[in-house]
Amino acid sequence: MFSNISLYDISVWVLPLIIAITFHEAAHAFAARRLGDNTAYDLGRVSFNPFKHIDPFGTVLLPGLLLLSHAPFLFGYARPVPVNFRNLRNPRLGMVWVALAGPAVNIALALLAALAFHALPLAPADYAKWVADNLKNALIINVLLAVFNMLPIPPLDGGRVAVGLLPNFLAYPLSRLEPWGMLILIGILIVLPLAGSQFGLNLDVISALVRTSTGYVIRLLLVLTGNV
Repeated sequence: MFSNISLYDISVWVLPLIIAITFHEAAHAFAARRLGDNTAYDLGRVSFNPFKHIDPFGTVLLPGLLLLSHAPFLFGYARPVPVNFRNLRNPRLGMVWVALAGPAVNIALALLAALAFHALPLAPADYAKWVADNLKNALIINVLLAVFNMLPIPPLDGGRVAVGLLPNFLAYPLSRLEPWGMLILIGILIVLPLAGSQFGLNLDVISALVRTSTGYVIRLLLVLTGNV
């Protein structure tokens, strides 16, 4: 189980992952402050210090265990940024902008990674492959994080966007799922596919949708940056 993962593999995945998560959470905190809520700012979450955002279990242990056990979907999470939406100047619309800030920053980071491919000839020859692999993984991780977080399930960003944009009769029942959102995600992304595999059924529908969408977005970014 452990023999397929080398120190090199870890070195080219950890840095892009930490940057993607840190910028994602810092973007939420920054947007909330600009729109009127200082809750995250007062707790030091408007920061590029990864230790302010990393959750030991959700960011390190859980994805590591899933990776080592060859689970059908790699899943993890950071410490949620606390936002008091009632403090926002326009609570409902502000919630949408705060939610969108994280995925938007991840797409921007993915775009920068794609553009940086053009600078690879400037990298020292001994480190060119390591830099290239970091950039490739930064592109994959940031797009995957953006796409995954836009699933319309609270407390994911897509769920918050849906709650902010849907009419009240739909938004209210959706918002009530938030306390159970993490369990729902674990159920549909990990438990359901594993259970289906025991009966020869492919129930890996949501992760397949995320993978397909991620592939389309990556290709679009590569085209836009002249890499295809």
